[in-house]
Amino acid sequence: MEMLLSTKGITICLFFFVLSLAAAIEIPLSVSQLPTITEQSHAQVAYPFDEDFTMKCEARGNPQPTFNWTKDGKPFDLSSDPRIVPSNNSGTFVIQNRGLINNFQGKYRCFASNVLGTAMSEEIELIVPSVPKFPKEKIEPLDVEHGDSVILHCNPPKGIPPLHIYWMNIDLQHIPQDERVSMSLKGDLYFANVEESDSRSDYCCFAAFPRLRTIVQKMPMTLRVSRLKHANDSGSPNAAVTKANFIKERKPKLLIPPESAGSSSSVTVIKGGVLLLECIAEGLPTPHLSWVKVTGNMPKEEPETENFGKTLKIEQVTAADEGTYQCTASNPLGRARHEFHVHVEEPPQWLKKPEGGVYSVGTNLVLLCEAIGNPEPSIQWKLNGMPIDGRTFRGRVSTREISLTNLQLQDSAVFQCEATNKHGTILASANVNVLNIAPLILTPDEENYATVVGYSAFLHCDIFASPAADVRWTKDDSIEPLSTFRYELNKNGTLEIRDTKKEDSGSYACWAANSVGKRAITANLDIRDATKLVVTPKSPRVLKSHSILLKCQAEYDPHLKHSFKLSWRKDGDELPVNSTEGGRIILERDTLFIPSVLLEDQGVYTCVASTALDAAEAEAHLIVLDVPDPPEDLQLSENQNRSVRLSWRAGASHNSPVNESIIEFEENRWEPGRWQELSRVPGNDTTALLSLAPYVNYQFRVVSVNAVGRSQPSKPSLRYATPPAAPDKNPENIRVEASEPNEMVMKWEPLKPVERNGPGLEYKVSWRQRGVEEDWNEELVKKHSLSVRNVPTFVPYEIKVQAVNNLGSGPEPNVTIGYSGEDVPDAAPSGVSVEVVNSTLVKVFWFGIPRDRVRGHLRGYKVSWWKTKSLLDGKRHHPEKHFLTFVGDRNYGMIPGLEPFSEFRLTVLAFNSRGDGPESSPVVFETPEGVPEQPRFLRIMNFDKDSVTLSWGLPKKANGHLTGYILQYQIINETHEVGAVSDVSVANRSVLSWRLAGLSPSTKYKFYIKACTAKGCGKAATEEGLTLAQGTYAGIYEGISTQGWFIGLMCAIALLTLLLLTICFVRRNKGGKYSVKEKEDLHPDPEAQSIKDEIFGEYSSHLSWGAGCQLSQSGKP
Repeated sequence: MEMLLSTKGITICLFFFVLSLAAAIEIPLSVSQLPTITEQSHAQVAYPFDEDFTMKCEARGNPQPTFNWTKDGKPFDLSSDPRIVPSNNSGTFVIQNRGLINNFQGKYRCFASNVLGTAMSEEIELIVPSVPKFPKEKIEPLDVEHGDSVILHCNPPKGIPPLHIYWMNIDLQHIPQDERVSMSLKGDLYFANVEESDSRSDYCCFAAFPRLRTIVQKMPMTLRVSRLKHANDSGSPNAAVTKANFIKERKPKLLIPPESAGSSSSVTVIKGGVLLLECIAEGLPTPHLSWVKVTGNMPKEEPETENFGKTLKIEQVTAADEGTYQCTASNPLGRARHEFHVHVEEPPQWLKKPEGGVYSVGTNLVLLCEAIGNPEPSIQWKLNGMPIDGRTFRGRVSTREISLTNLQLQDSAVFQCEATNKHGTILASANVNVLNIAPLILTPDEENYATVVGYSAFLHCDIFASPAADVRWTKDDSIEPLSTFRYELNKNGTLEIRDTKKEDSGSYACWAANSVGKRAITANLDIRDATKLVVTPKSPRVLKSHSILLKCQAEYDPHLKHSFKLSWRKDGDELPVNSTEGGRIILERDTLFIPSVLLEDQGVYTCVASTALDAAEAEAHLIVLDVPDPPEDLQLSENQNRSVRLSWRAGASHNSPVNESIIEFEENRWEPGRWQELSRVPGNDTTALLSLAPYVNYQFRVVSVNAVGRSQPSKPSLRYATPPAAPDKNPENIRVEASEPNEMVMKWEPLKPVERNGPGLEYKVSWRQRGVEEDWNEELVKKHSLSVRNVPTFVPYEIKVQAVNNLGSGPEPNVTIGYSGEDVPDAAPSGVSVEVVNSTLVKVFWFGIPRDRVRGHLRGYKVSWWKTKSLLDGKRHHPEKHFLTFVGDRNYGMIPGLEPFSEFRLTVLAFNSRGDGPESSPVVFETPEGVPEQPRFLRIMNFDKDSVTLSWGLPKKANGHLTGYILQYQIINETHEVGAVSDVSVANRSVLSWRLAGLSPSTKYKFYIKACTAKGCGKAATEEGLTLAQGTYAGIYEGISTQGWFIGLMCAIALLTLLLLTICFVRRNKGGKYSVKEKEDLHPDPEAQSIKDEIFGEYSSHLSWGAGCQLSQSGKP
């Protein structure tokens, strides 16, 4: 068997010794020895409801002891009664509860004997209680007069304590008790004086014995109380009672202790017990009881009184409680006293008990026996359970000592010492075993031990020998005793190797020898690697509600794998495996995971690894960070009209220091319930002097801020009201707004509620026309605007607004310049001229209107134009008006997106915030020719192997006089590679088809057609086709153009297209718009693109001379 050791080694001083062992260890049962009582019963009660009663007595010895009993000091034969059942090889016997067992009551003692001596047990008292009963008796009624004292006696039967006595009526209702009526410790009911209400016929005394599970009742008693009558009593009943009471009034008289006991009595109490002193008195009026200690001091703690002051109770009595106590019963007529002389005694207690042991032949023996008690105990020595006869005993015997010299084997015996006084007896036994044997090594041979590096190893060698044996240890093949400082030989023969190392592994031998003989055993020691732990992270700081994962990494000896265990502790308390607190802390072998950290999770987490040989620990200190707790205990001080000091007590910072405190206020006059920031205090300061506004009923709260965030607000402070004052400031953002000419609306930002400073806030508005009026016009208003009518149009005014309340006016206000209401301009721009830039773009110039004719703030100019006719066909056009807006005070603008080769008219007007002024006289201008648009179509009408016939349509817009067409073609293939472009000029503008010859057979071509004017050629229309091979036709249309059904289909499509175009034209005339960008895409013009950066303004088309939509400069709506 491998014994596993786990005690940590401690470095000690260098030493070596060979230890002589005293034979103080327990004697092996294989060695002859005296009997020793190992177990016995104590005093017990034979309850009637138990089936049997066991009297226990067990002993050991060699030879095996025999047992006998005494009862009340006389031999007791276990076979004398068939109800006694003895046990084999034991002194224990059982008494069966059958029939009368009263004769078994007594004091028993057990004796265990062998050839060497006799051991004796302590006395065992067996109590056989009788069933308690009240005697059947007839109790005569008790007739007394009002005011007499009465005693109702209970006289309870005897039984096993504790005894509880109750006085109740026949309905089991307790009889009320007080200073006048109370029960004594013996259970009698005392009346200091009776009243008529005490009359009843069912005074019942109940005695309860809980250990016997019994309650018994005495026969009911009758008490009749009558009024005292006299011959001349003729008044009312109440008067009679009063007179009777006057006659019966008397000073107190003690009933307990009775007067026969004299003025004092003696009381004895056992140390450690309970002292109960009782005084009960009669008298009228009812006496009051008090207690005092006459000699010595009362206990430090006020003694407890019970039973309405009639009983003095002191628990756990000590010698200091000894002395004279006095009770006093008093009423207005006098007093009665009694003294109790209290004596504290105690049963015997050992000072020195005789101690036996193993002795070798020729040694000496001294046994001591000393006891204390009050009264002083007497001491008696016994030898093998019998009193020692000094005449035959060869040693010396005195009251407190026994001695023997030159012990021999036959001196082996059991010595008993008994100390006795009136409060009890105590027994001590000493086994004196005189032996002469060779060493016995009780530890098995070839034991295997193991420990880890750095720990202590303990190799056991338990020895019994008489005389005592010399013990030494050797290692491996060496015969030299182990002698370095790391080796220590303990008294029991165990070898301790401190601070072990790997080289301490090996075989060890324990040698034991005395004068009788010698013995030896071997032991094997293995040294394992120590367990090591690391917990990461070591000191984590985690925000509340965030997660934390602790990892425990362990290294341990492979031989200890099966015994390796890992556990976690928090602040020293072990955490259950798997999970804790409903899964909130999750443990999975070497990890600890908290998905949502709480404040209470902060602490020291310890990973504990244990094997059969050692244990290791590693800690991680988890710090939980959170916002601060709200500040507390807000106090106001240094109260002034415009300031107050606010102080507070900071809440817990939760491991992140407070770096700022935000002070907020709420006032209940203007915006109750709305908290606003007032001030900020840096760092962890907890006081601030606050600047306040007048006429505000403040209350404050504080929010603490740390690196984690803001705390909850504190509870509000008490309210603090500042007195009113005149305004400190005037309104701001004074401006003039008007919707009508000849009107001026003055507006401003009103003062905030906390800026009013007092009741009755109004605004004094002053205005005058700048440079015209010298006197101010004034008006007081409560609103934050004032409208003035019948003023000149758009003239400057000086304006000022001053705050006024019931306590005065604000500071002198600043003057603001504002203008009265605007009207539309009443003049048109002059000198309008047009410079044509290209076929789609012109530049317009004009002279601005005079400043006084604007009649408001000039916002800009609008240029309107419309087409009157086409220069190509001379047809007149329905006016479709367009306009561009040019913001600001300027005198030119660019007009893009015009149709080429057309006649236009153009006007310019000025506008302000009120609206548009009159237009200038129209100016006529013409745009030059431009390039044509793309031909409407290009079709392949016929294909041959080396030629093709093409047809095309007129351009959508010619934008001038057509001069002809440019026809182009080139070879293409499937890879999108193209050949050179060939050009054919068609000079006749009326020709709309052309036959191209000299083409390659079976070749794919791409064809282009462009229309041209004197300005240039426009965008091309395109088509692709394949020439024929070996006389067949090929192409996109494959000759279907010659079929009648195809011609009919084309006519239908053309008719449908014409219908759709007509609808679109009608809708366009009803209302439509297009952007400058679209017109530029339709009419590309290199010259127009080059000056595009000069064009800006807002573009709109006016349909049927109506209002149009405004577009931004970029052309987006």
